[in-house]
Amino acid sequence: MAADLQGRKVAILAADGVERVELEQPREALERAGAQTEVLSIHDGEIKARKNDLDEAGTFTVDGLVADASVGDYDALLLPGGTVNPDQLRVDKDAVS
Repeated sequence: MAADLQGRKVAILAADGVERVELEQPREALERAGAQTEVLSIHDGEIKARKNDLDEAGTFTVDGLVADASVGDYDALLLPGGTVNPDQLRVDKDAVS
């Protein structure tokens, strides 16, 4: 299973408020399986992660803007949860597109 996703590229769409464990653990599993992952967001720099939607849980570096991304550049999409992350993404026209 270590190379099942070798050569595959996965976009991770996340914004401030993403639940840390819901981004971090699936990302690690994808990378262990050989996938290349990129965190895309609605703003550049870093996004703030949360634990249980309430507690600060560090940051993740943004690899690119969703506005600049093309569907054809990726083989899959990971949408990590939490409450705040999807709420931010659903009101952003580029994320919805």
